[in-house]
Amino acid sequence: MTASLPFLAGRTSSWIFFAGCAAVTIGVLLHVQMFADAKAINYHLAGMPMGWDMILGMALIVAGVGIAGVGLLPVSRRKRHESHQTEVFVETSEDTKLTPAHWMLMAVMVVALVIDTMKPATLGFVVPGMRTEYLVPQSTVALLPFCALTGTAIGSIVWGILADIYGRRASILLSAILFVGTAICGAMPSLAWNLVMCFMMGASAGGMLPVAYALLAETIPAKQRGWVLVLIGGLGTAGGYLAASGLSNILQPDFGWRIMWLLGLPTGMLLIVLNPFIPESPKFLVFEGRIDEARQTMKRFGSIVHIRPLAAFESADLPRKRTSILKNPDFIKTTAALTITGLSWGLLNFGLLLWLPSDLAARGYDIAGASQLLALSTIIALPAIVLAALAYSWWSTKYTLVTSVVVMIPGLFGILLLDNPLPGLENPLIFMTLLIIGANSVIATLLPYAAENYPLYVRGRATGWVAAMTKAGGIGAQLFGLFGVIPAASVAAAALSIPTVLSSVLVAVWGGETRGRILHDVELFEAEKHEPVDLA
Repeated sequence: MTASLPFLAGRTSSWIFFAGCAAVTIGVLLHVQMFADAKAINYHLAGMPMGWDMILGMALIVAGVGIAGVGLLPVSRRKRHESHQTEVFVETSEDTKLTPAHWMLMAVMVVALVIDTMKPATLGFVVPGMRTEYLVPQSTVALLPFCALTGTAIGSIVWGILADIYGRRASILLSAILFVGTAICGAMPSLAWNLVMCFMMGASAGGMLPVAYALLAETIPAKQRGWVLVLIGGLGTAGGYLAASGLSNILQPDFGWRIMWLLGLPTGMLLIVLNPFIPESPKFLVFEGRIDEARQTMKRFGSIVHIRPLAAFESADLPRKRTSILKNPDFIKTTAALTITGLSWGLLNFGLLLWLPSDLAARGYDIAGASQLLALSTIIALPAIVLAALAYSWWSTKYTLVTSVVVMIPGLFGILLLDNPLPGLENPLIFMTLLIIGANSVIATLLPYAAENYPLYVRGRATGWVAAMTKAGGIGAQLFGLFGVIPAASVAAAALSIPTVLSSVLVAVWGGETRGRILHDVELFEAEKHEPVDLA
């Protein structure tokens, strides 16, 4: 049985996939009914027993995710290569102008990343209500962001691997299905179940970002790729936080905190509905031997795919060359530099910036001003993202990332000198602003830069690894809170200054310049030179 719908071509069965989606949706609706029945008690479900309908719903969700996953499995490699016994690669014009198909893909990816970012962003809006309903201390509720970040880190790695094996589009669909399934977090009667579902939510959200960047890097022409990747990522991140805060303001007064989790049902279904507008990466299709599909896809994007079968000696030598590229010192160094950058950003974003308001209040500073600045960080992010996108596209990809990291360094040193401020620099909000601008620029450029630095066959997992490191830094910061050991802001800034400075140096020295680079040079033979390869 083969998929009968065009956007699921090459998959086991579209009908099996949709049967799994239906099972997951029914399972969630069984939980929504329990939530709706609790209107008379202000939607408070804490301590209520789980009825047969909820247990059946959870079973349907687990089974549905598995069934949908089976439907998305690719047909056997042997069948895919029956008519393509010779290894091939793509030669295509990277100077193509953006077509309507590109703009549609970009719009859908912005929506996908907004929905993806909403999941972790929602945490800040549900914690107060959860703490009140479950009657637990703040230290216990702190387990929620810890579970979410842990799930996000693991999901980034797992989904990156799946994207390289099963394709970009299938991985995005799996994330969307889990978005739908984890909506039942809004009907869980116990905090323990909320923690479990929050972990699963994090795993699904963590998988979306690296896959989206890998797909965009392989679809957008080289000349436009830089600003497109940074701007879409930035708009998705800022839009996700704005959507979470706006929906919280509209819905929570009437429906309570649980409604924020239940939004996973309509948003996940929206991603599934939009999936026909998300193409499979044409370069991934060629890598998998699906040549005709690659030609059709690239035709929609205004390009022509030229296929040249590799000579016998090239075909035999290709696996060794691919392995040697991954063992190449340049790739190892790039990975090390981006790993340290991701960890530093995570410690700053999920640690120092969250601890600062309380620390400043203890020192007698205006806590309202510090908290308000953090709340307005998404607005501050927008001009920073636009500037980063322009610099990334028109100046330098590597040095835009380096500059973003460097902007954070004076902010860290300013926080470090809180006890002995320099004349004229007594206001710590100056340094908080630098930290926020730098942090927003780093996260806007880090993953696009990672996606452009790795070969096709490991791009998903490599970008996923870097994304996971940004969350791993946050996990480390959350552990301090769980154990009740929150370092002073000056101490945290001093400790964080070391990896931050180190990351800026390592990216400058070990990072490759990817602005306008045709991705052939990281997909085939001469990646260590960071120069385009003449494939004519």
